[in-house]
Amino acid sequence: MKSIKDLKSLSGKSVILRADFNVPIKDGKVLDDFRIKKVIPTIEYLQKKGAKVIIISHIGDDEKESLLPVATKIKKYIKEIKFIETPIFSDETEKIIKSLKNGDIVLLENLRHETGEKKNSPSFARALSRYGEIYINDAFSVSHREHASVVGITKYLPGYAGFQFMTEIENLSKVFNPKHPFLFILGGAKFETKIPLVKKYLRSADSIFIGGAIANDFFRAKGYEIGTSLVGAVNFQVPLLLKSKNLILPIDVEVTKNSKTRFVRSSDVEPEENIVDIGPQSILALKDLINKAEFILWNGPLGKYESGFGGATEEILKLISKSKAVSVIGGGDTAALITKLKIEDKFTFVSTGGGATLDFLAKGTLPGIRVLK
Repeated sequence: MKSIKDLKSLSGKSVILRADFNVPIKDGKVLDDFRIKKVIPTIEYLQKKGAKVIIISHIGDDEKESLLPVATKIKKYIKEIKFIETPIFSDETEKIIKSLKNGDIVLLENLRHETGEKKNSPSFARALSRYGEIYINDAFSVSHREHASVVGITKYLPGYAGFQFMTEIENLSKVFNPKHPFLFILGGAKFETKIPLVKKYLRSADSIFIGGAIANDFFRAKGYEIGTSLVGAVNFQVPLLLKSKNLILPIDVEVTKNSKTRFVRSSDVEPEENIVDIGPQSILALKDLINKAEFILWNGPLGKYESGFGGATEEILKLISKSKAVSVIGGGDTAALITKLKIEDKFTFVSTGGGATLDFLAKGTLPGIRVLK
């Protein structure tokens, strides 16, 4: 794959840099700048080399949000950046881009203001490409999507991977040839993306601990009562997976009913109760596995942390942060908790990706990777 390091001369070149600034925002302020910080080395490198840097990104799903709060946050790291508030394809935007000098940096407005982005419209991709001479993708976390700014634009410009993009591939690829014992902790929901990982890594992991809402599918398959807990809508042949000796389920869980909580054995949940986290006995079992592990892969919280049930997830994160094992943590919700705890530097690698990380772990490649080869 071609990377930013393969570019011999960048001085005076107009570079379109695809970043992922889809970060949580509340009351006009960025709540977590983890993804923003990760692309800063690529931006600074391009600026130092004298490139004219045109950054593109999306934010939100409703196609109405603005990247203005992101631009304000980036200035904490790069003061010289200018945010272009006018529509991406407008005379004013074109005028500003044409007037850029070596080392200048601009951020365009939300890509999803334009319908052609998600549709991977060739005309949209072609029009976007006209702003640059080189395309660099440093948005690994959106590279599982066949969108115009990820895939389509590479038909019109030479494409390269940024520093964070390469770091993601290098570290996530360690999972394909791990040290042993290899412990895989899988939580969260999104059954359709997680179950294929269970099927794949049952062949290579010494232990797979299932937590979060995914565990409810396994409890149901064992004939346990799961009350009002979230379960998947599709049958993923879970009964067959239960026969695997290296698949481990929580011994006990935390449940709620009428605003009251209690810890019970996983087999003793009552009909109107809702499973919200794993219990203390399960944490002890995981602690033992963590202490023995040489390689740990984790994706997805073990409880409904967004509803205040992140206790077990935080405790396990702290245990792994003190472990001597190689630790690769999938992004999304788990990364958000790591940022909150301020322990990112205690792990071997924390991914910026959510769905992209899952897809890469399952398939070993992504649409955004293939087009850069």
